[in-house]
Amino acid sequence: MKILTDWGFTREGWRNNSRGEYLVLLQGGLLTGFAILPVYQLPGLKIQSTQLLALTWSVASILGLGGLILIIKGLIDLGKNLTPLPYPIENGELVQTGIYGIVRHPLYSGLILAAFAWTIFQLSLSHLIATAILLIFFDIKANREETWLTKKYPDYSEYRQRVKKIIPGIY
Repeated sequence: MKILTDWGFTREGWRNNSRGEYLVLLQGGLLTGFAILPVYQLPGLKIQSTQLLALTWSVASILGLGGLILIIKGLIDLGKNLTPLPYPIENGELVQTGIYGIVRHPLYSGLILAAFAWTIFQLSLSHLIATAILLIFFDIKANREETWLTKKYPDYSEYRQRVKKIIPGIY
């Protein structure tokens, strides 16, 4: 269980949610729920044209690949600073380069983008709603995380002004 303590998990934290432990549990539940959510398509929303179907699948594939790239690059660039908790690790450093120079929360961005790609691939109304819920959840989790990052790193306020939170160049 050394990896959990390295990430900042403690018994005390699980008791009082001092580092956002409950957000991690909720995130796991939301992602599991998304994965097992049944596909619901609006009646009559069947794509008959093979060209339109190919276009839809191409867009979904590009978005899914983009999400995967954000996640992988985010993990690589974060390196030893990685923790599933929104609370920064004790001996961590503020990462502002690589993918973190484009978006402040690329792991959240990648998960949202991958969820949206699946939504488009399946043309699923249920997954569209779930993707919106994930976006709201990750925005809330990012806000909590940024409160702690601002307290820990004096440069974080300037970084927030320069780099968008979840959607590169937009939000």
